[in-house]
Amino acid sequence: MYNAAIVGCGVIGNRLAGSFESHEETTVWGACDLVEERAEEFAEAYDCNAYTEYEEMVTEDAVDIVYVGVPPVVHREVVEAAIDAGKAVICEKPMAQNTAVAEEIAELEAGHGQPTAVNLPFRYTPGFVELRERIADGDIGEPLRIELTFRFPQWPREWQDVEWLESREQGGPLREVGTHYLFGVQEAFSPIDWVNAEASYTGPERYEKSITGYFSVDDVSGVIDLLTDCGADEENSMTVVGTDGTLSLLEWYRLVGSGVGESESSIEETRSETTLTLVDEFVTALEGGAGDLVSFAEATQVQRVVDAIFDSEGEAIAIPDKR
Repeated sequence: MYNAAIVGCGVIGNRLAGSFESHEETTVWGACDLVEERAEEFAEAYDCNAYTEYEEMVTEDAVDIVYVGVPPVVHREVVEAAIDAGKAVICEKPMAQNTAVAEEIAELEAGHGQPTAVNLPFRYTPGFVELRERIADGDIGEPLRIELTFRFPQWPREWQDVEWLESREQGGPLREVGTHYLFGVQEAFSPIDWVNAEASYTGPERYEKSITGYFSVDDVSGVIDLLTDCGADEENSMTVVGTDGTLSLLEWYRLVGSGVGESESSIEETRSETTLTLVDEFVTALEGGAGDLVSFAEATQVQRVVDAIFDSEGEAIAIPDKR
């Protein structure tokens, strides 16, 4: 049995804790949050130990896995403490608040002897996996265009009761949501080659109001279109248009498609427990197998794209592949 320690007792921390509890080879051993009451409530829910100092928790001999579910600006220090303690680490996305820090974290991974992973669940989402495989098999012919569309009538969303998501430094919808879809492009094709985008913001040091831009990957052109605080229903979608058909991933999990002259039809609508799959793959790696995990280096490559979109200001920026 592998003991997991949860750093950050928020919504996603609870989701990972539930998966650790559901897996037959893992259990939640400890939980840490700066807010003592939250840590104690979490510990009571999962019958585990409560901490307010992660440095103390991650050095406990009983801990095998550390899950890092704190805001991005704290990722590096928690990951480094866990790696220094010889623990296996699962980190939330985005990898960090910027590429420079993400690269430092990836360097820590490179010299570590324990499994590491980033929680980017498209790797395990049936609808996305089907999209990726159909593109590779040529089901839609030659890909011509990738379209990423995001609409948020409210940001942060109602269930995201954390102030840091409003900050330009580490929050905003591109980092929080767009990271998943930019990773999806990287998974289905390869790392994005360049971006050219413009962003406007809701206020000084606040999250983005609008992003419009272009990108290229494997000579396929891409479009990104993001709008917040708008009079539209929430939308997060990835559409790939080819010479012989179209595939769209909608609502995170639902894959629809159509051929030329055909009506759109549903292909895959399975809502899978991706965090449980992540834990299962992580256990495989802990036991010496080839766990299918998203590496810190892969997540850092996505971070380069996110930073380039913000830095572009209407000028094309080339993005080196440093995975």
